[in-house]
Amino acid sequence: MVAMLASTAVVAQLNVPPINIKERTLANGLRVVSVEDNSNPTVSIHVWYDVGGKNDPPGRSGFAHMFEHMMFKATKNMPNEKMDRLTEDVGGFNNASTWPDFTNYYEVVPSNYLEPLLWAESDRMVNLNVDEKNFASEREVVKEEYRQGVLAPPYGKLYWLLDDLTFQKHPYKRGVIGNLDELSAATRADAEAFYKTYYRPDNAVLIVVGDFEQKQLDAWVDKYFGRIPKPTGKIPRVTVTEPEWTTERRFNETGPRVPFPATAVVYRAPRSNRADIPALRIAAAILSGGESSRLYQSLVRDQQIAQEADLDLELNTEGGRISFIGIGSEKGTSENLEKAWLAELKKMQDGGVTAKELEKAKNGLIADAIRGRETNDGKAILIERAVAYQGDPKAVNSVVSRLQAVTANDVKRVMNQYFKNNNRVVIYYNQAKPAEGAK
Repeated sequence: MVAMLASTAVVAQLNVPPINIKERTLANGLRVVSVEDNSNPTVSIHVWYDVGGKNDPPGRSGFAHMFEHMMFKATKNMPNEKMDRLTEDVGGFNNASTWPDFTNYYEVVPSNYLEPLLWAESDRMVNLNVDEKNFASEREVVKEEYRQGVLAPPYGKLYWLLDDLTFQKHPYKRGVIGNLDELSAATRADAEAFYKTYYRPDNAVLIVVGDFEQKQLDAWVDKYFGRIPKPTGKIPRVTVTEPEWTTERRFNETGPRVPFPATAVVYRAPRSNRADIPALRIAAAILSGGESSRLYQSLVRDQQIAQEADLDLELNTEGGRISFIGIGSEKGTSENLEKAWLAELKKMQDGGVTAKELEKAKNGLIADAIRGRETNDGKAILIERAVAYQGDPKAVNSVVSRLQAVTANDVKRVMNQYFKNNNRVVIYYNQAKPAEGAK
Protein backbone atom coordinates (compact mmCIF):
# COMPACT_ATOMS: atom_id res chain seq x y z
CA MET A 1 0.00 0.00 0.00
CA VAL A 2 2.85 2.39 0.81
CA ALA A 3 4.44 1.74 -2.57
CA MET A 4 1.12 2.38 -4.32
CA LEU A 5 0.61 5.69 -2.54
CA ALA A 6 4.13 6.74 -3.36
CA SER A 7 3.65 5.97 -7.04
CA THR A 8 0.49 8.08 -7.29
CA ALA A 9 2.29 10.98 -5.67
CA VAL A 10 5.05 10.70 -8.27
CA VAL A 11 2.51 10.69 -11.12
CA ALA A 12 0.97 13.92 -9.82
CA GLN A 13 4.40 15.66 -9.93
CA LEU A 14 5.54 14.43 -13.34
CA ASN A 15 7.45 16.82 -15.56
CA VAL A 16 6.55 15.49 -19.01
CA PRO A 17 9.08 16.19 -21.80
CA PRO A 18 7.55 18.18 -24.65
CA ILE A 19 6.75 16.56 -27.98
CA ASN A 20 9.17 18.01 -30.54
CA ILE A 21 6.72 19.46 -33.05
CA LYS A 22 7.72 20.98 -36.40
CA GLU A 23 5.33 23.30 -38.25
CA ARG A 24 5.20 24.90 -41.65
CA THR A 25 2.58 26.20 -44.07
CA LEU A 26 2.60 25.60 -47.82
CA ALA A 27 1.89 28.32 -50.37
CA ASN A 28 -1.58 26.87 -50.93
CA GLY A 29 -2.45 27.28 -47.25
CA LEU A 30 -2.01 23.69 -46.05
CA ARG A 31 -0.59 23.58 -42.52
CA VAL A 32 1.88 20.74 -41.92
CA VAL A 33 2.64 19.46 -38.42
CA SER A 34 5.22 16.72 -37.99
CA VAL A 35 6.98 14.80 -35.23
CA GLU A 36 9.94 12.60 -36.12
CA ASP A 37 10.14 9.57 -33.83
CA ASN A 38 12.31 6.72 -35.07
CA SER A 39 11.79 4.48 -32.05
CA ASN A 40 9.56 2.08 -34.00
CA PRO A 41 9.04 1.54 -37.75
CA THR A 42 5.51 2.92 -38.06
CA VAL A 43 4.04 6.22 -39.12
CA SER A 44 0.67 7.86 -38.46
CA ILE A 45 -0.85 10.21 -41.04
CA HIS A 46 -3.80 12.42 -40.09
CA VAL A 47 -5.57 14.90 -42.34
CA TRP A 48 -7.77 17.23 -40.31
CA TYR A 49 -10.39 19.33 -42.08
CA ASP A 50 -11.98 22.39 -40.53
CA VAL A 51 -15.50 21.22 -41.34
CA GLY A 52 -17.89 19.39 -39.05
CA GLY A 53 -21.56 18.96 -38.33
CA LYS A 54 -21.95 22.66 -37.56
CA ASN A 55 -21.03 23.43 -41.20
CA ASP A 56 -23.79 21.34 -42.76
CA PRO A 57 -25.84 23.51 -45.15
CA PRO A 58 -29.29 24.56 -43.91
CA GLY A 59 -31.74 21.74 -44.56
CA ARG A 60 -28.91 19.32 -45.30
CA SER A 61 -27.86 18.00 -41.91
CA GLY A 62 -25.48 15.05 -42.04
CA PHE A 63 -23.38 16.29 -44.99
CA ALA A 64 -20.07 16.40 -43.12
CA HIS A 65 -20.84 12.91 -41.81
CA MET A 66 -21.72 11.68 -45.27
CA PHE A 67 -18.39 12.95 -46.58
CA GLU A 68 -16.59 10.98 -43.93
CA HIS A 69 -17.87 7.98 -45.94
CA MET A 70 -17.59 9.50 -49.41
CA MET A 71 -13.88 10.17 -49.03
CA PHE A 72 -13.18 6.42 -49.13
CA LYS A 73 -14.75 6.07 -52.58
CA ALA A 74 -13.12 6.47 -55.99
CA THR A 75 -11.05 9.45 -57.07
CA LYS A 76 -9.72 10.47 -60.45
CA ASN A 77 -6.70 8.21 -59.83
CA MET A 78 -7.92 5.58 -57.33
CA PRO A 79 -10.72 3.00 -57.52
CA ASN A 80 -13.21 2.46 -54.72
CA GLU A 81 -11.71 1.13 -51.46
CA LYS A 82 -8.13 1.86 -52.57
CA MET A 83 -7.36 3.37 -49.15
CA ASP A 84 -8.08 -0.04 -47.62
CA ARG A 85 -5.67 -1.73 -50.01
CA LEU A 86 -2.93 0.82 -49.26
CA THR A 87 -3.27 0.31 -45.51
CA GLU A 88 -4.85 -3.01 -44.55
CA ASP A 89 -2.95 -5.00 -47.16
CA VAL A 90 0.38 -3.91 -45.65
CA GLY A 91 -0.62 -4.56 -42.04
CA GLY A 92 -1.92 -1.09 -41.20
CA PHE A 93 -5.33 0.45 -40.73
CA ASN A 94 -7.35 3.52 -41.64
CA ASN A 95 -10.47 5.26 -40.39
CA ALA A 96 -12.22 8.61 -40.10
CA SER A 97 -14.67 10.39 -37.83
CA THR A 98 -16.96 13.39 -37.90
CA TRP A 99 -17.32 15.81 -35.01
CA PRO A 100 -19.36 18.98 -34.49
CA ASP A 101 -16.28 21.10 -35.30
CA PHE A 102 -14.14 19.00 -37.68
CA THR A 103 -13.68 15.83 -39.71
CA ASN A 104 -10.51 13.75 -39.53
CA TYR A 105 -9.01 11.00 -41.69
CA TYR A 106 -6.11 8.87 -40.54
CA GLU A 107 -3.89 5.91 -41.34
CA VAL A 108 -1.19 3.97 -39.53
CA VAL A 109 1.20 1.94 -41.68
CA PRO A 110 4.75 0.59 -41.65
CA SER A 111 6.94 3.61 -42.25
CA ASN A 112 8.22 2.41 -45.65
CA TYR A 113 4.66 2.97 -46.96
CA LEU A 114 4.49 6.63 -45.97
CA GLU A 115 4.96 8.03 -49.49
CA PRO A 116 1.99 6.27 -51.16
CA LEU A 117 -0.29 7.36 -48.32
CA LEU A 118 0.75 10.99 -48.72
CA TRP A 119 -0.01 10.70 -52.42
CA ALA A 120 -3.40 9.11 -51.72
CA GLU A 121 -4.41 11.77 -49.18
CA SER A 122 -3.45 14.55 -51.58
CA ASP A 123 -5.42 12.87 -54.36
CA ARG A 124 -8.66 12.55 -52.45
CA MET A 125 -8.31 16.13 -51.22
CA VAL A 126 -8.99 17.43 -54.74
CA ASN A 127 -9.94 14.55 -57.06
CA LEU A 128 -12.86 12.77 -55.38
CA ASN A 129 -15.51 11.38 -57.75
CA VAL A 130 -18.76 12.71 -56.36
CA ASP A 131 -20.84 10.67 -58.79
CA GLU A 132 -24.45 9.57 -58.41
CA LYS A 133 -23.63 5.96 -57.55
CA ASN A 134 -21.20 6.76 -54.75
CA PHE A 135 -23.40 9.54 -53.41
CA ALA A 136 -26.50 7.33 -53.31
CA SER A 137 -24.75 4.39 -51.65
CA GLU A 138 -23.08 6.44 -48.91
CA ARG A 139 -26.23 8.42 -48.22
CA GLU A 140 -27.99 5.13 -47.51
CA VAL A 141 -25.15 4.06 -45.20
CA VAL A 142 -25.50 7.26 -43.17
CA LYS A 143 -29.28 6.89 -43.02
CA GLU A 144 -28.84 3.37 -41.69
CA GLU A 145 -26.42 4.67 -39.04
CA TYR A 146 -29.16 7.08 -37.96
CA ARG A 147 -31.65 4.23 -37.67
CA GLN A 148 -29.21 2.08 -35.70
CA GLY A 149 -27.80 4.87 -33.54
CA VAL A 150 -30.87 7.01 -32.83
CA LEU A 151 -34.05 5.08 -33.58
CA ALA A 152 -33.17 1.52 -32.54
CA PRO A 153 -31.50 1.79 -29.09
CA PRO A 154 -33.81 2.46 -26.12
CA TYR A 155 -32.01 5.70 -25.23
CA GLY A 156 -30.69 6.65 -28.67
CA LYS A 157 -33.24 9.43 -29.09
CA LEU A 158 -32.40 10.84 -25.65
CA TYR A 159 -28.74 11.32 -26.61
CA TRP A 160 -29.82 12.98 -29.85
CA LEU A 161 -32.10 15.33 -27.89
CA LEU A 162 -29.13 16.56 -25.82
CA ASP A 163 -28.29 18.81 -28.79
CA ASP A 164 -31.66 19.17 -30.47
CA LEU A 165 -33.53 20.54 -27.45
CA THR A 166 -30.76 22.45 -25.72
CA PHE A 167 -29.13 24.63 -28.37
CA GLN A 168 -31.48 27.46 -29.33
CA LYS A 169 -29.93 28.83 -32.56
CA HIS A 170 -26.42 27.49 -33.07
CA PRO A 171 -26.08 24.71 -35.70
CA TYR A 172 -24.68 22.43 -32.97
CA LYS A 173 -28.41 21.88 -32.47
CA ARG A 174 -28.51 19.58 -35.52
CA GLY A 175 -25.91 17.18 -34.20
CA VAL A 176 -23.62 15.33 -36.59
CA ILE A 177 -25.36 12.18 -37.75
CA GLY A 178 -28.05 13.94 -39.82
CA ASN A 179 -31.69 12.98 -40.13
CA LEU A 180 -33.63 10.87 -42.59
CA ASP A 181 -35.72 13.59 -44.20
CA GLU A 182 -32.86 15.99 -44.88
CA LEU A 183 -30.55 13.24 -46.10
CA SER A 184 -33.29 12.01 -48.45
CA ALA A 185 -33.79 15.52 -49.83
CA ALA A 186 -30.09 15.97 -50.64
CA THR A 187 -28.83 15.78 -54.22
CA ARG A 188 -25.52 14.82 -55.79
CA ALA A 189 -25.05 18.46 -56.83
CA ASP A 190 -25.43 19.51 -53.18
CA ALA A 191 -22.74 17.02 -52.22
CA GLU A 192 -20.31 18.16 -54.90
CA ALA A 193 -20.74 21.79 -53.88
CA PHE A 194 -20.03 20.86 -50.25
CA TYR A 195 -16.85 19.02 -51.27
CA LYS A 196 -15.53 21.89 -53.36
CA THR A 197 -16.33 24.38 -50.61
CA TYR A 198 -14.58 22.68 -47.68
CA TYR A 199 -12.14 20.06 -48.97
CA ARG A 200 -9.21 22.25 -49.90
CA PRO A 201 -5.63 22.64 -48.65
CA ASP A 202 -6.22 25.97 -46.91
CA ASN A 203 -8.94 24.31 -44.79
CA ALA A 204 -6.79 21.38 -43.68
CA VAL A 205 -3.92 20.38 -41.41
CA LEU A 206 -1.64 17.46 -42.30
CA ILE A 207 -0.19 15.74 -39.22
CA VAL A 208 2.56 13.13 -39.62
CA VAL A 209 4.11 11.38 -36.62
CA GLY A 210 6.61 8.53 -36.65
CA ASP A 211 9.55 6.96 -38.39
CA PHE A 212 10.75 9.26 -41.18
CA GLU A 213 13.54 11.67 -42.01
CA GLN A 214 12.34 15.26 -41.83
CA LYS A 215 14.03 16.30 -45.08
CA GLN A 216 12.47 13.40 -46.97
CA LEU A 217 9.01 14.06 -45.49
CA ASP A 218 9.20 17.72 -46.47
CA ALA A 219 10.14 16.74 -50.03
CA TRP A 220 7.21 14.32 -50.34
CA VAL A 221 4.76 16.83 -48.88
CA ASP A 222 5.96 19.45 -51.36
CA LYS A 223 5.72 16.93 -54.22
CA TYR A 224 2.18 15.73 -53.55
CA PHE A 225 0.44 18.49 -51.62
CA GLY A 226 2.47 21.46 -52.80
CA ARG A 227 1.28 21.03 -56.39
CA ILE A 228 -2.36 21.63 -55.37
CA PRO A 229 -3.30 25.21 -56.30
CA LYS A 230 -4.60 27.53 -53.62
CA PRO A 231 -8.36 27.78 -54.14
CA THR A 232 -10.08 31.09 -54.70
CA GLY A 233 -13.03 32.32 -52.71
CA LYS A 234 -13.62 32.46 -48.99
CA ILE A 235 -14.56 29.47 -46.88
CA PRO A 236 -17.98 29.95 -45.26
CA ARG A 237 -17.86 30.04 -41.48
CA VAL A 238 -20.56 29.74 -38.87
CA THR A 239 -21.62 33.22 -37.81
CA VAL A 240 -24.59 32.30 -35.61
CA THR A 241 -24.04 33.05 -31.94
CA GLU A 242 -25.84 30.90 -29.39
CA PRO A 243 -27.91 33.09 -27.05
CA GLU A 244 -27.11 32.90 -23.36
CA TRP A 245 -29.08 30.29 -21.46
CA THR A 246 -30.81 32.49 -18.91
CA THR A 247 -33.94 30.55 -17.96
CA GLU A 248 -34.58 26.92 -17.10
CA ARG A 249 -36.26 24.95 -19.89
CA ARG A 250 -38.02 21.62 -19.26
CA PHE A 251 -39.16 18.90 -21.65
CA ASN A 252 -41.07 15.66 -21.29
CA GLU A 253 -40.05 13.31 -24.10
CA THR A 254 -40.91 9.72 -24.91
CA GLY A 255 -39.56 6.82 -26.92
CA PRO A 256 -41.08 3.56 -28.19
CA ARG A 257 -38.82 1.18 -26.25
CA VAL A 258 -37.75 2.77 -22.96
CA PRO A 259 -37.47 0.06 -20.28
CA PHE A 260 -36.69 2.49 -17.44
CA PRO A 261 -37.12 6.26 -17.00
CA ALA A 262 -34.20 8.55 -17.71
CA THR A 263 -33.27 12.15 -17.00
CA ALA A 264 -30.83 14.56 -18.58
CA VAL A 265 -29.88 17.91 -17.06
CA VAL A 266 -27.83 19.96 -19.52
CA TYR A 267 -25.76 23.09 -18.88
CA ARG A 268 -23.90 25.40 -21.26
CA ALA A 269 -20.16 24.73 -21.44
CA PRO A 270 -17.43 27.29 -22.20
CA ARG A 271 -15.43 27.29 -25.42
CA SER A 272 -12.87 24.50 -25.64
CA ASN A 273 -9.88 26.88 -25.39
CA ARG A 274 -10.96 28.46 -22.12
CA ALA A 275 -8.78 28.22 -19.00
CA ASP A 276 -11.53 26.51 -16.98
CA ILE A 277 -11.58 23.33 -19.09
CA PRO A 278 -9.03 21.36 -16.98
CA ALA A 279 -11.00 22.09 -13.79
CA LEU A 280 -14.23 20.97 -15.46
CA ARG A 281 -12.56 17.75 -16.62
CA ILE A 282 -11.40 17.03 -13.07
CA ALA A 283 -14.86 17.81 -11.68
CA ALA A 284 -16.42 15.38 -14.16
CA ALA A 285 -13.92 12.68 -13.16
CA ILE A 286 -14.77 13.13 -9.47
CA LEU A 287 -18.49 12.98 -10.19
CA SER A 288 -18.62 10.12 -12.69
CA GLY A 289 -15.18 8.62 -13.23
CA GLY A 290 -15.83 4.97 -12.45
CA GLU A 291 -17.46 3.03 -9.64
CA SER A 292 -15.78 5.03 -6.87
CA SER A 293 -17.19 8.31 -8.22
CA ARG A 294 -19.76 10.34 -6.34
CA LEU A 295 -22.64 9.76 -8.75
CA TYR A 296 -22.10 6.01 -8.94
CA GLN A 297 -21.77 5.64 -5.20
CA SER A 298 -24.90 7.67 -4.48
CA LEU A 299 -27.34 6.98 -7.32
CA VAL A 300 -26.31 3.46 -8.35
CA ARG A 301 -24.96 1.79 -5.21
CA ASP A 302 -26.63 3.52 -2.24
CA GLN A 303 -29.99 4.78 -3.48
CA GLN A 304 -30.25 2.13 -6.23
CA ILE A 305 -32.30 4.43 -8.44
CA ALA A 306 -29.94 4.40 -11.44
CA GLN A 307 -28.10 1.85 -13.52
CA GLU A 308 -26.00 4.60 -15.11
CA ALA A 309 -25.15 8.08 -13.86
CA ASP A 310 -22.66 10.17 -15.85
CA LEU A 311 -21.50 13.73 -16.36
CA ASP A 312 -20.71 14.10 -20.07
CA LEU A 313 -18.53 16.98 -21.33
CA GLU A 314 -19.14 18.01 -24.95
CA LEU A 315 -16.48 20.72 -25.21
CA ASN A 316 -16.89 22.38 -28.59
CA THR A 317 -14.93 25.26 -30.03
CA GLU A 318 -17.91 27.63 -29.92
CA GLY A 319 -19.17 26.46 -26.56
CA GLY A 320 -20.64 23.05 -25.94
CA ARG A 321 -22.67 21.44 -23.20
CA ILE A 322 -22.23 19.62 -19.90
CA SER A 323 -24.84 16.92 -19.39
CA PHE A 324 -25.86 14.90 -16.38
CA ILE A 325 -27.37 11.71 -17.80
CA GLY A 326 -29.15 9.29 -15.48
CA ILE A 327 -30.61 6.01 -16.73
CA GLY A 328 -33.02 4.66 -14.13
CA SER A 329 -33.22 1.28 -12.47
CA GLU A 330 -36.43 -0.36 -11.18
CA LYS A 331 -36.55 2.21 -8.36
CA GLY A 332 -35.76 5.11 -10.63
CA THR A 333 -38.07 7.83 -11.87
CA SER A 334 -37.28 10.92 -13.88
CA GLU A 335 -38.13 12.98 -10.81
CA ASN A 336 -35.93 11.18 -8.29
CA LEU A 337 -33.01 11.02 -10.75
CA GLU A 338 -33.14 14.81 -11.13
CA LYS A 339 -33.46 15.30 -7.37
CA ALA A 340 -30.50 13.03 -6.66
CA TRP A 341 -28.32 14.82 -9.24
CA LEU A 342 -29.15 18.23 -7.80
CA ALA A 343 -28.31 16.99 -4.31
CA GLU A 344 -24.88 15.79 -5.42
CA LEU A 345 -24.32 19.01 -7.33
CA LYS A 346 -25.11 21.10 -4.24
CA LYS A 347 -22.74 19.02 -2.11
CA MET A 348 -19.87 19.83 -4.43
CA GLN A 349 -20.88 23.48 -4.83
CA ASP A 350 -21.13 24.03 -1.08
CA GLY A 351 -18.51 21.66 0.29
CA GLY A 352 -16.02 21.36 -2.54
CA VAL A 353 -13.91 18.23 -3.03
CA THR A 354 -11.40 16.45 -0.84
CA ALA A 355 -7.66 16.39 -1.42
CA LYS A 356 -7.90 12.64 -2.02
CA GLU A 357 -10.59 13.06 -4.69
CA LEU A 358 -8.60 15.80 -6.39
CA GLU A 359 -5.42 13.71 -6.44
CA LYS A 360 -7.19 10.63 -7.77
CA ALA A 361 -8.91 12.55 -10.56
CA LYS A 362 -5.66 14.26 -11.56
CA ASN A 363 -3.75 10.98 -11.55
CA GLY A 364 -6.31 9.34 -13.81
CA LEU A 365 -6.43 12.16 -16.34
CA ILE A 366 -2.66 12.63 -16.33
CA ALA A 367 -2.11 8.90 -16.78
CA ASP A 368 -4.49 8.96 -19.77
CA ALA A 369 -2.59 11.89 -21.28
CA ILE A 370 0.76 10.16 -20.86
CA ARG A 371 -0.60 6.84 -22.11
CA GLY A 372 -1.73 8.63 -25.26
CA ARG A 373 1.91 9.47 -26.03
CA GLU A 374 3.02 5.82 -26.09
CA THR A 375 2.35 5.29 -29.81
CA ASN A 376 2.85 7.38 -32.92
CA ASP A 377 -0.88 7.42 -33.56
CA GLY A 378 -1.56 8.35 -29.95
CA LYS A 379 0.68 11.39 -30.30
CA ALA A 380 -0.98 12.29 -33.62
CA ILE A 381 -4.43 12.12 -32.01
CA LEU A 382 -3.36 14.37 -29.13
CA ILE A 383 -1.85 16.89 -31.54
CA GLU A 384 -4.95 16.80 -33.70
CA ARG A 385 -7.16 17.55 -30.69
CA ALA A 386 -4.89 20.45 -29.75
CA VAL A 387 -5.29 21.83 -33.27
CA ALA A 388 -9.05 21.35 -33.18
CA TYR A 389 -9.89 22.62 -29.72
CA GLN A 390 -7.12 25.08 -28.91
CA GLY A 391 -6.00 26.16 -32.36
CA ASP A 392 -2.36 25.31 -31.61
CA PRO A 393 -0.68 21.90 -32.03
CA LYS A 394 1.90 22.78 -29.38
CA ALA A 395 -0.85 23.12 -26.79
CA VAL A 396 -0.48 19.34 -26.45
CA ASN A 397 2.63 20.03 -24.40
CA SER A 398 0.75 21.94 -21.69
CA VAL A 399 -2.03 19.40 -21.04
CA VAL A 400 -0.36 17.78 -18.04
CA SER A 401 0.85 21.01 -16.43
CA ARG A 402 -2.60 22.56 -16.77
CA LEU A 403 -4.18 19.57 -15.04
CA GLN A 404 -1.56 19.63 -12.30
CA ALA A 405 -2.24 23.34 -11.65
CA VAL A 406 -5.94 22.81 -10.82
CA THR A 407 -6.77 23.32 -7.14
CA ALA A 408 -9.74 22.24 -5.05
CA ASN A 409 -10.88 25.88 -5.04
CA ASP A 410 -10.84 25.86 -8.86
CA VAL A 411 -13.12 22.82 -8.94
CA LYS A 412 -15.56 24.38 -6.47
CA ARG A 413 -15.53 27.65 -8.41
CA VAL A 414 -16.36 26.10 -11.81
CA MET A 415 -19.13 23.99 -10.28
CA ASN A 416 -20.77 27.18 -9.04
CA GLN A 417 -20.01 29.19 -12.18
CA TYR A 418 -21.34 26.82 -14.84
CA PHE A 419 -24.07 24.85 -13.02
CA LYS A 420 -26.92 27.22 -12.22
CA ASN A 421 -30.67 26.81 -12.01
CA ASN A 422 -31.23 29.39 -14.74
CA ASN A 423 -28.84 27.95 -17.34
CA ARG A 424 -30.06 24.38 -17.49
CA VAL A 425 -32.29 22.27 -19.69
CA VAL A 426 -34.07 19.36 -18.00
CA ILE A 427 -35.25 16.44 -20.13
CA TYR A 428 -37.44 13.68 -18.74
CA TYR A 429 -37.43 10.64 -21.01
CA ASN A 430 -39.97 7.83 -20.61
CA GLN A 431 -41.85 5.08 -22.40
CA ALA A 432 -44.46 6.37 -24.85
CA LYS A 433 -48.02 5.51 -23.95
CA PRO A 434 -49.83 3.10 -26.32
CA ALA A 435 -51.97 4.76 -28.95
CA GLU A 436 -55.68 4.95 -28.23
CA GLY A 437 -57.30 1.60 -29.10
CA ALA A 438 -53.96 -0.18 -29.62
CA LYS A 439 -53.76 -3.79 -28.48
